[in-house]
Amino acid sequence: MKKRILFVDDEPNVLQGLGRMLRNMRHEWDMQFADSGAQALALMERKPAEVVVTDMRMPGMDGGELLHRIKDLYPQAVRIVLSGHSEKEMVMKAVQSAHQYLAKPCDADTLKITVTRAYALREILTRDALRRLVSRIGSLPSLPSLYTELLEELRSPRSSTDAAGRIISRDLGMTSKVLQLVNSAFFGLPRHIETAAQAARLLGLETVKALVLGIEVFSKFSNDCAPGFDLQGLWSHSLAVGAAAKLLARQEKLDKEEIDQAFVGGLLHDVGKLVLASHCPEEYADILETSESEDASDLSKAEHRCLGAGHAEVGAYLLGLWGLPDPVMEAAAFHHAPSFHPSRTFGPVTAVHAANALVNVTGEGREEWPVPGLDMGFLEETNVVDRLPAWQKACKSLVQGEKADG
Repeated sequence: MKKRILFVDDEPNVLQGLGRMLRNMRHEWDMQFADSGAQALALMERKPAEVVVTDMRMPGMDGGELLHRIKDLYPQAVRIVLSGHSEKEMVMKAVQSAHQYLAKPCDADTLKITVTRAYALREILTRDALRRLVSRIGSLPSLPSLYTELLEELRSPRSSTDAAGRIISRDLGMTSKVLQLVNSAFFGLPRHIETAAQAARLLGLETVKALVLGIEVFSKFSNDCAPGFDLQGLWSHSLAVGAAAKLLARQEKLDKEEIDQAFVGGLLHDVGKLVLASHCPEEYADILETSESEDASDLSKAEHRCLGAGHAEVGAYLLGLWGLPDPVMEAAAFHHAPSFHPSRTFGPVTAVHAANALVNVTGEGREEWPVPGLDMGFLEETNVVDRLPAWQKACKSLVQGEKADG
């Protein structure tokens, strides 16, 4: 069956150009083209598209309003904004309704990859139980607004750490939280950091951008979680896993991009718990009680028994929907079961898996071997078992240093 994509733009030349540019995809994609929001909604009513790509600046119904309507009427559709940098203010208005953003001009390869990845997310939903769960959740949360504004800034050819710092600094609460984190023992910076721009210069834009995303995501769910759900505890654990995964990735001499992906993957590896705890609060409260009465490591099993799916799959789906890199999505998907990942080389997935298990043990002050939660078979196949003592020592030092600092 062909994949259904709807493109919306009020400029006929743009729609014709998209048709020509993507002509070689016509055997795989059922492409529809609309020159207004009203026409797009009419086409969706007759034959709903699974992916909607829309321009922002249109007369009558603009792209933001269109995506808001589609979000309400067709919550499972992947919603993508195609915007120019000059339309940043309009993009900000649409932030609660869009999943991903593409910058104009957008080449054919970028567009194909983005749409193909959107469909690949659907393939994560391989079991009927997970399909039913995501369908029941309905409209998954969109990318947080401040993070989206940072993405817009970084797309500009004039972007800089100072510009990113100014964006963060406009939100005093966010600035305070970012500075509190970057001055913690997790980052081990040699001097006290006083501004968001300083943090971006010393830690890198990717790390600071990830912190903003993490803070905003956890804030989004702060008032809606299941009874008994320890949001602050999960945030502390997630931050520790992100820092530990980054540390292990550095020790194993991964490149800068993979080190950043390990940090982001670790920071967001449990985001699926937030989705489940906020959208299925009664069931998740029962799940938490069940896992506490058995063993904390059985939480994922309890999720599958009750809901038919676990936080790892749901979190991976959400991160992919937001357009985060594949290694970040895979780190969330496989952090409990890395053997299902096809690669047997050390990368972000291995770093997050190991960091998660090691932080759990060291955070509780336990000295166990083998470490509970580590997939020893996978680590043997990856030829890194001999590195475990060094990893355990590094994670212990990191966690204990943060406790002393806190």
